[in-house]
Amino acid sequence: MDQKKKTGRYERMQMQLEGLFPKSDNTYARLSSLIAVLHHKMDYYFWTGCYYLNDGKLVVGQYQGPVACMELKKDTGVCWAAINAQETFVVEDVHAFPGHIACDSRSQSEIVVPIKNEKGEIIGVLDIDSKEKGSFDQVDKEALEKLVRTVFQTF
Repeated sequence: MDQKKKTGRYERMQMQLEGLFPKSDNTYARLSSLIAVLHHKMDYYFWTGCYYLNDGKLVVGQYQGPVACMELKKDTGVCWAAINAQETFVVEDVHAFPGHIACDSRSQSEIVVPIKNEKGEIIGVLDIDSKEKGSFDQVDKEALEKLVRTVFQTF
């Protein structure tokens, strides 16, 4: 997808979600809507969901796509790398990423955005996979970080 088209699509999703989020202040309801909108509006998204920190474990939450790993081994894979670095990770080829966790062998590229609550604490990650290598770029990174921040805004 070309950059202009991708940027426009993210901008429209931002407006759509800003219209939906005032209907509930529940974080998980908002994240569920975010996941649904993203998964159905971006044709290169293969798996779209969240993993949450729970008693030192990273446990799957709501998602759309094929069956996911229920728990991700601590300090392994892209999700834990993003949590430990406290920053978004864009991986062009997951098979070249050290310690990648292959929940589905069809995944080829991935972007993981830390989810920070109102206090700035990481509570989990937004994890998106694609069946094509190199699907995610700076446009995805910036737009997804903004969308995740919107989950915690007061409307």
